[in-house]
Amino acid sequence: MVWLVLLCVAGLGIFSAVAAKRIADRFPPVGKFVAVGNGRLHYTERLPVGPARATVVLLHGASGNQADVMVPLGDRLATLGFRVIAPDRPGHGWSDRIEGTAAASPAVQARLIRQGLDRLGVRHAIVLGHSLAGALAVDFALDQADLTDGLVLVSPVTHPWPGGIAWYYQVAASRWTGPLFTRTLTVPIGLAVLDAGIHGVFAPQSPPADFADRTGVSLVLRPAAFMANAQDVDGLLDFVRRQAPRMGTITVPTAILTGDRDGVVLTRLHSFASQREIPGASLTVLPGVGHSPHWADPDAVVAAVVEVANRAEAKQSALMP
Repeated sequence: MVWLVLLCVAGLGIFSAVAAKRIADRFPPVGKFVAVGNGRLHYTERLPVGPARATVVLLHGASGNQADVMVPLGDRLATLGFRVIAPDRPGHGWSDRIEGTAAASPAVQARLIRQGLDRLGVRHAIVLGHSLAGALAVDFALDQADLTDGLVLVSPVTHPWPGGIAWYYQVAASRWTGPLFTRTLTVPIGLAVLDAGIHGVFAPQSPPADFADRTGVSLVLRPAAFMANAQDVDGLLDFVRRQAPRMGTITVPTAILTGDRDGVVLTRLHSFASQREIPGASLTVLPGVGHSPHWADPDAVVAAVVEVANRAEAKQSALMP
C-alpha cells in the first residue's frame, strides 16, 4: 500500500513537472526585465502616443500576471498620452520571488517594484491596483508617497473581511505542506478547474473566449508561482488589518471603481469604506459588473485614470509659484 501511494505521488510529480514546463514554454516572457535586489522583475510597457502625460503603473491581483491589466488597459491609456508600465509582482508571471517569503507582504512588493521603477527612470506615477493589488496600491500611496501622484483602486481589497481564505491557499503557503502540494496537485487540479475559476471571477459577465491565451493565466499553476500566490493571499488579512487604519492619511487624488455584482470581493466592505476614509476619493459603482471591471468596462477604468491624472495635474499647478 505504501508503495502504491509513493508511486502515485511520483506520477503526479512527473506529470506536474512536465505540464508546468509546457505552460512555461507556451507563455514565455513578452516584456523586459529590470534588476532589483538579488533578482529581476519582468514588466511590459506601452509608450505614449502623442503629447506625453503621466506614467501609469498597473498592478495585477492574485492568480494573475501583468497581462491581466495590460491587455485591456495598456493601449487605451497609451493612446491618451500615458506611459504605461505593468510589472509581474514578485514571484508571479516571470518575476523572481525576490526576498523569498518576505515578498508576500504588499509593503515589500511595493518597495521592490519602486526600485524597479527607479531604474526605469520613473520618478512620479499614477498607481492602479486591482483586487489584492488594491492593498499594494494603497501602500504605494502611504509608504511610497513621493512617487505616487494618484491612486486608482479597481475592485480592491483594502479592509479586514469576515471569515478566512480557501483551505488550499493555507496548505500551499505552508513551509511544511506547500512544496509537496504544489509539486503534485496544483497543476492537475488547477488545469481541471481553470475554466470554471475564470468564469467565477468574471461572473455575471462571461470572460472573453481567448482570455486564457491572451493573459497566460495558467502560469500561476507552476509550483513556485502557486506557492507565491498562496503566500500572498495567506498573509493579506493581517496586512490590511494593520494598514486600513492609516488610509485616512492618504493625500493623493484617488478614484475607486467597482462592480455591484462582485462575487469575489465584498464591494461595500472594501470600496465603500475606502471612499469614506480616503479624503476626496471618488467612487464609481458599475451596475451588473463583477470582479473584473477592467475587462467588462475598460473605458470606465480609463476614465478613472484620466480623472485622477487631471486632479493630480491641477494639484501640482496649484503648488507652483
